[in-house]
Amino acid sequence: MAAFVYMLLCNDGSLYTGWTNNLIRRLEMHRQGRGAKYTRGRGPLALVYSEEVPDKETALKRECFIKKLSHKKKLAMCRGAFRCKDM
Repeated sequence: MAAFVYMLLCNDGSLYTGWTNNLIRRLEMHRQGRGAKYTRGRGPLALVYSEEVPDKETALKRECFIKKLSHKKKLAMCRGAFRCKDM
């Protein structure tokens, strides 16, 4: 089953990276304050990056890889100026 890795831009300028198997439902949960504890109180949130991957295992590995990137590289990735396909 396909999964998604995504990044949200929080109101304070920070980026939240997560994964899900239903991106639309997960975004709604974040917006309702029922998503990750980190995003609560940091709204409004904007989806700035998403990528579909083949399965949950790949999503978890990809999420971990992205979380290790610098803030600058994450922003470049959102703009399409930085591609990090190698995990």
